[in-house]
Amino acid sequence: MSVALSERLRAGTKDLHTAAERAGIMPALLSGDLALDRYCALLRNLHALYAAMELALTRHATHVEVAPVFFPALFRQASLADDLTALHGPGWLERFSLKPATQAYIARLQDLGTAQPALLVAHAYVRYLGDLSGGQMLRPIVARSYGLTTEAGSRFYGFGDSAAVQVHLHAFRAGLAALAASPERIDALVAEARSAFGRHVDLFNELALAPDQPLPTKLRI
Repeated sequence: MSVALSERLRAGTKDLHTAAERAGIMPALLSGDLALDRYCALLRNLHALYAAMELALTRHATHVEVAPVFFPALFRQASLADDLTALHGPGWLERFSLKPATQAYIARLQDLGTAQPALLVAHAYVRYLGDLSGGQMLRPIVARSYGLTTEAGSRFYGFGDSAAVQVHLHAFRAGLAALAASPERIDALVAEARSAFGRHVDLFNELALAPDQPLPTKLRI
């Protein structure tokens, strides 16, 4: 069943993975044409998502259905904050707003952390495997697009050299394989991963269409 989980997650999200790569700001990002302020807005929203997800994962680090994929070495909240400071300066928290899709996503993560922590695995799968695969192709694009000559500004994608990236990928996949997931749990995880990709599509579209406004204090994360 553990093999089925890994395969079902991959196959069950393939169409939405492709949709996310083509949504909103993503074509401009992939082609190196995304304006810096739009990119910073993306990082700001991702920072909030990772903050919520990593807090929930840490709260449930010893949960039998979370522990196999709990890898603090993959956490991205701090690296995103470093990139935002490097690219924009210390005022990024006030400058860039959380989009409605991000706020809804955070609410979902908080709900899962309270009532269904096992489903957090689906969100870890979507984000961390994406960072370790497609994210590695984005790093040189980001560096060229914004004239980065050091790691500052692209630490989000930094997991070490290619060998280290492969170690992380293997460890995460092994963690998935260690989950004794029932058929019902596999179905629920695939559904949750599909929902996660759909939420990313919504966010990328909102970042492309909605002007950015300062973030109200009550929504800061």
